Amino acid sequence: MDSEELKSIQRPLKQSYREDAASALVTLEAHGEIDDQNVTCSVATGRAIVEAGLHPASGGSGTFACSGDMLLQALVACAGVTLQSVATNRGVELTGGSVRAEGDLDFRGTMGVDPAAPVGFRDIRLNFELEGDISDEDRAALIETTERYCVVLQTLLNPPPIAVATA
Repeated sequence: MDSEELKSIQRPLKQSYREDAASALVTLEAHGEIDDQNVTCSVATGRAIVEAGLHPASGGSGTFACSGDMLLQALVACAGVTLQSVATNRGVELTGGSVRAEGDLDFRGTMGVDPAAPVGFRDIRLNFELEGDISDEDRAALIETTERYCVVLQTLLNPPPIAVATA
């Protein structure tokens, strides 16, 4: 997809959102089914069902997806798509590249071994390796704009209130 094609797709959407801010509000949803036989939860991704289970560091077999890995994968996917969109819109030609996320967990927290140990990621690192004849200025602008518009990254940096309920 080139810059003009992407802009022609996005132009009417942007105009609609300018004219009617409510039309820009979309509720995304995820749904999972708890397995009563295993310590797993099957999550519909839109393309496939992913069965998530315990990480080996918390007693899992390693045969199921780990939700921590899935969080990092969501970050990589969002950052990669956002970067490509930004590059396309700016006419910066990437010939390839990669996005990598790494996160550090202290399983003493999630396992209840040490109440002072945090539950969740302590640090997350997001790294881009961009291929192509890209100036330092374009490279910096791509990363800065990607950081600004990546939904998953911004959600992690500025967490929204989360309501937890039971039915």
